Amino acid sequence: MKPILFRHRLEYAAVRCVAPLVRLLPRSVALRFGQRVGALARLVLPERRKLAEDNVRQAFPEWSEEQVKALVRRNFEQLGMSGVEFLRLEQFDADNIREFFDIEGEHHLRQALEQEQGIILLTAHFGFWEAGNYIFPALGVPLDTIAKPLKNRLTDAYFYKIRSQFGADIVNSRKGARRILKSLQSGRAIGLLLDQHISPPGSIQVDFFGRKAYTTTAITNMAMKYRIPIVPTFCLRQPDHRYLVWFESMIVLEGEGEQALTDNTQYLSHLMETAIRRDPGQWFWVHKRWRKTKIKKQSN
Repeated sequence: MKPILFRHRLEYAAVRCVAPLVRLLPRSVALRFGQRVGALARLVLPERRKLAEDNVRQAFPEWSEEQVKALVRRNFEQLGMSGVEFLRLEQFDADNIREFFDIEGEHHLRQALEQEQGIILLTAHFGFWEAGNYIFPALGVPLDTIAKPLKNRLTDAYFYKIRSQFGADIVNSRKGARRILKSLQSGRAIGLLLDQHISPPGSIQVDFFGRKAYTTTAITNMAMKYRIPIVPTFCLRQPDHRYLVWFESMIVLEGEGEQALTDNTQYLSHLMETAIRRDPGQWFWVHKRWRKTKIKKQSN
């Protein structure tokens, strides 16, 4: 195991200092603090700001420059609030979920559970996506979330503790295929954020906001092969800082072969994009979703 870098120790120390402070604050004050931290991050992280502006510019070519910059400004503020809310996740109570969350379409979730095949929960880095680690256990749904470990082992372990405190478990995306199938076969729900770049092999390019984006095919393939129901679900922050959680109709993917795999992956990507367009300021524009993948030359 590699030694822990000094900067990782500093990052971890900063998180451990900030977390108890924001938990002591009233929620409204903590969220304002997160909003200002996000606004500051936009100023001190110019490369991320430029990346977000370029992503938004290409996704909405009809927008003016003022609209682009306004959305990116709000995006950083939203991310700051979500970060603070995540550190305060333990403040939510399993018995008062309706106090902060309006839930629509819960019958779609229950219908999928009745299939007794496990469930794939399709979502994205949109709104307060970390809330799923609280919402599903609170609704009596056993949950495993697929996530890529952070490079900072200390912070990763701390975040794991926060995410799992209500009973959810975290599956390492790099080693999880067998574990995912086992969880599904035991009737658990698997939370999948499908909007991350995955280099081939194991991914294909599909359209996402007008550009080709490499997207994993592993889950689509598994859902097709074992006919596992997929329930799109999203958590959107409202102006009053409550959240709207909605479940869409259960999907059972049809077909087999490469063309069906491509078509179904594109369909799932389209569902995510449609949800994000409800409030694009709450998506994760600051990451490198659209990348060019280098193809290694074969030696003779």
